[in-house]
Amino acid sequence: MTDMSIISLSSILLLMALLLDYYLGELPNRWHPLVWFGHSAHWLETRLNLSQAKPMARFIAGTGSVVLLVGAPVALLIGLLMLLPLWANILLNLLVLYFCLGWQSLRTHALAIATPLAQQKRDEARAALSMIVSRDTATLSERQIAAATVESVLENGNDAIFATIFWFALLGAPAALAHRLVNTLDGMWGYRNDRFEYFGKTAARLDDLLGYLPARLSALSYALVSRNTQLSLTCWWRQASKHDSPNAGVVMAAGAGALKLRLGGSAIYHGVREQRPVFGIGKAPKEQDIQSALRLINKSLIAWLVVLVALWP
Repeated sequence: MTDMSIISLSSILLLMALLLDYYLGELPNRWHPLVWFGHSAHWLETRLNLSQAKPMARFIAGTGSVVLLVGAPVALLIGLLMLLPLWANILLNLLVLYFCLGWQSLRTHALAIATPLAQQKRDEARAALSMIVSRDTATLSERQIAAATVESVLENGNDAIFATIFWFALLGAPAALAHRLVNTLDGMWGYRNDRFEYFGKTAARLDDLLGYLPARLSALSYALVSRNTQLSLTCWWRQASKHDSPNAGVVMAAGAGALKLRLGGSAIYHGVREQRPVFGIGKAPKEQDIQSALRLINKSLIAWLVVLVALWP
C-alpha cells in the first residue's frame, strides 16, 4: 500500500468514525470500553494510593499506574494492528477511533441540561450538570448552570473531539487511544487535593503535554469560524494565562470571546468557594447559549475536516 493510499484511508476512517458517532452515539455505559477502563483505574487507585504512604511513594505508584493502564492497551493495539490482515486492521482502527470520539456524547450531555433548563426544571438541569462537572451544582442559578455547561462544552470539545482527531491524524489510532486514556485518568485523578496531589500528578502533567497543541488548534478554530474572530483572539491572548491549566484557559478564553460571553468567576468545589478568572467579555450565558456553544463545536469540526481532507488527498 502506498503512502498516498494510507493517507486517503485515514481520511475515510475519520469520516466513517464521525458518522458512526453521529448515528449511533455513545454506547451504553455497561458496554463502553472507557467505562471499563474507568472501573479498572478506580480499582487500582484505591489499592495503590495509600493515604499513609509518603508523597514520593504515592507519586511512583501513580506513575506506575499510568504506565500500566495506558501502556498495556496501547501496546496491545499496536501489536494487533501489526498482526491482523488488512480488513481487520481497518475495522480495528475504525472502532478505536469511534470509541475515542465524544462528539455526540458531548451534545447529549449538554442537551440533557439545556432542555430542562428551558422548561424551568432547574433541579433536573443541576442533576444533569453534576454528571459532567466537578463543581457543586445544588445551589446554582439558571445563568450559573448555563455558564458551567458552556464551559464544559468548550473544554470537552477539545478533549473529546479535536485532540482525538489531532493525534489520529498525526500518529494513528494508538496515539488517539493514548490521549483518550490519559485524558480519562486526568479527569479521575488530576485534582490538587490531599488524595490526588501526588498520585495524580503524572496523569495531569501528561494530559497537559498531550493536549498542548490540540488545545491551541481548537482555540484557533473557535476564533476563525465565529463572527467574533478578533475578540476571540484578543481574549485568548490576554486571558488564557490566568487559568491554572495551560490548555483549559486557552480554549475557554477563545471560546468565550467567540461566543461573546462572560465565563469563569467564582464556583464551589467540594464545599469550598474558589475564585476563578473571568474569560471572555459580554453577557452571562443563558440556556440558548448552550446551543450556540454546540454550534461553535460543529462549525469547528467542519473546518477541521475540510483542512484534513485537503491534506489527505
